Amino acid sequence: MKPLQRTASNSNSYPVKILQFGFGNFLRGFADWMVEEANEKGIFQGNIEVVQIHSKHIDAKITRQDGLFHVIERGLSQGDLIDHAQLITCVTGVTSIFEDYEAYLKLGENPDLEFIISNTTESGIYFDSEDFPIDSISKTFPGKLTALLFNRFLHFSGDPERGLIFLPCELIEKNGQQLKSCILSYAEKWELPQEFSDWISNHNIFCDTLVDRIVPGYPKAEIAEIEEKIDCKDELAVMVEPYHFWAIQGPEEVRERFPLDHAGLNVKFVEDLSPYRTMKVRILNGAHTTLVPYAYLHGFRTVRESVEDPGMLVFLEQAIYEEIIPSMEYPKEELTDFAKDVLERFANPFIRHELKSIALNSISKFKVRVLPSLLAYWAKNQTWPANLTMGFAALILFYKGNFKGETLPLNDDPTVISIFSTAWSKSNLVDTLTEVCTNENLWGQDLSQYEGLISMLESCIQRLITSTKP
Repeated sequence: MKPLQRTASNSNSYPVKILQFGFGNFLRGFADWMVEEANEKGIFQGNIEVVQIHSKHIDAKITRQDGLFHVIERGLSQGDLIDHAQLITCVTGVTSIFEDYEAYLKLGENPDLEFIISNTTESGIYFDSEDFPIDSISKTFPGKLTALLFNRFLHFSGDPERGLIFLPCELIEKNGQQLKSCILSYAEKWELPQEFSDWISNHNIFCDTLVDRIVPGYPKAEIAEIEEKIDCKDELAVMVEPYHFWAIQGPEEVRERFPLDHAGLNVKFVEDLSPYRTMKVRILNGAHTTLVPYAYLHGFRTVRESVEDPGMLVFLEQAIYEEIIPSMEYPKEELTDFAKDVLERFANPFIRHELKSIALNSISKFKVRVLPSLLAYWAKNQTWPANLTMGFAALILFYKGNFKGETLPLNDDPTVISIFSTAWSKSNLVDTLTEVCTNENLWGQDLSQYEGLISMLESCIQRLITSTKP
């Protein structure tokens, strides 16, 4: 099969406008795919230079394929089955910090550069007070970025017009502001001129963003079929679900210079990310966290299997539409539309999303994702929501660690597991639930103070024990 190589038909003369830190599955299947879509429609007209900040050497697959790769969209979209391969041509260069640090720093001298995009994992944006001096390669992403920005500042003599727009995709709250704070901390640590810090603060735009797309990555099991379809070998192919969403909080200038929404993409430029973050956490993540223990105790092992079962689907739909959404103070139509997308995503026939993998650290997830909806519903109605409370009961029963002779896949902090082990050693169920609900280290408050919650949980657990199969 022929190799994937750049030719006149898949090249363009656009300048490099984006410096991208990271070339993992998510950025390739999310940001790079969006830039390609915008380029095809004549909306953006810019290419991407990738910076590898962890690998010691440039990935040979990138070199072999001249930066080309395919994004394979597979799944459901408004009831239609999508199975589409898109060639991505906008990545036109790659630089390794460790192979050529000077070449990396010179990337900041590009007069066409406008944007920095990154995805260095949730733990990638941090400041290390023990980091190396600026003339060495920093241990952190913000440190490496500070060195490049300082070189750009010097090269353009602090020109206010040479500031950049930062679009971090790391899944942390206020990611743009945290990145800015780290850069300013490095400027102070390295005793860089105050003029540089002023330039960073006044002439660069750090956007907070929220990203959402499931990117399973390299489709190993289906790659032979895919390569037959695209008629070439692709070692960098990445599979994605059709759904995508990018919320960007920043001034109007960002939308004017990066108008992805005009390319028909699900990108929103907003003044406040909070409603979108809350909607994602409470509906998408909350539904996942509510479903997992309940479905697992009923014998299901993947999200798709669960939602294909009529009983499980009713449980999930009622939890979302009758309990989570009514507990939120946002426009109902927007919440309902998002919920429809969520349920369609859960049913994606091409993605095997195992319940046990979602079950990682379920207690902390429940505290953030589900408990606010549970308590908001109680505050509004003075009754406990049947499905969310059942999900809570299933979670507590799941953390017993075994159920009807089966060892359950607990994966959490040992302290959390120990708390539940002690609670389940009590002589009766009410004492167990009291031990769990009063533990403020788990929930941030004493849940036993809420009238009727423990008795409701007791009833739910009894039903789970008698209704589920051994």
